[in-house]
Amino acid sequence: METPISEQDIEYAETYLAAGDISTASQMLERYLELAEEYIAEECQATDEVQYFSFQDSFERLCYARVEHDPRRIVAVPAPFDRLYSDVAYVCIQQQDYERARDALVQAVRWNPMNCKYRLDLAEIFRALGDIQEWAALSNSVLERASDGRVAARAYSNLGQLFIDQDNAVAASGCARLAVRLAPADARTVALMDRLAKEHPEVAKDSDDHVLGELSIQGIPTSPSADVAICLLICASDAATAGDRAQAAEYTARANGLIGKEACSALIKMIREADNEGGADAQ
Repeated sequence: METPISEQDIEYAETYLAAGDISTASQMLERYLELAEEYIAEECQATDEVQYFSFQDSFERLCYARVEHDPRRIVAVPAPFDRLYSDVAYVCIQQQDYERARDALVQAVRWNPMNCKYRLDLAEIFRALGDIQEWAALSNSVLERASDGRVAARAYSNLGQLFIDQDNAVAASGCARLAVRLAPADARTVALMDRLAKEHPEVAKDSDDHVLGELSIQGIPTSPSADVAICLLICASDAATAGDRAQAAEYTARANGLIGKEACSALIKMIREADNEGGADAQ
């Protein structure tokens, strides 16, 4: 069965979204969704051996394998179904149909579990629907998958707000300090810092060890994932080898923003040593 829609079809519908013509975009996306779901039912059924995804690039595919530890063979679908579902969710939000927006974003995450923006958007929908526990769980799930410091900062900011609501200002301070390291100018980071300063100014005197220790006790990672950074740097190395200097620079910058230049330098050294050992073994 041939793929009934293409990336170009979705891009065309998105031009109407960008222009604010929600009605026309909605009609197009609903038709694409109907065709896509017929194709998915026929051609993309997961088994114990195979799973289907619409990852954006080789990095997301590598990162999924490393972070999720899924032993199944990964098959890339020929159209960005995740993007289609995300666009449908956007339309539903504009129409204030939050339950259908939730369901569409669940599917966007299913088709691309490494896109943390989908997770964070879904978290906000759950919060709007009153499910604070799921909002927090999705925010936390971002931390081991985030490949962009700003995205990780947004997740920490969400959790920081939750900890304030739960009267745990020390853990909230830990979240705030990590968010500041990752994205100090982000609106959510600023909002969390302002709220802490207003409601709990006393925690400003606490040491990093103290507040991050409390965060660990609460089960929250105190740094973004090193596995994700390794995947970024591996892909940067591959891009450089292929002569794509711009892509290599982008991956490296994202890794630097995630874990810092010093940690990146150590990981690059480790990757090169592993490559050299592999080359020696091959000889």
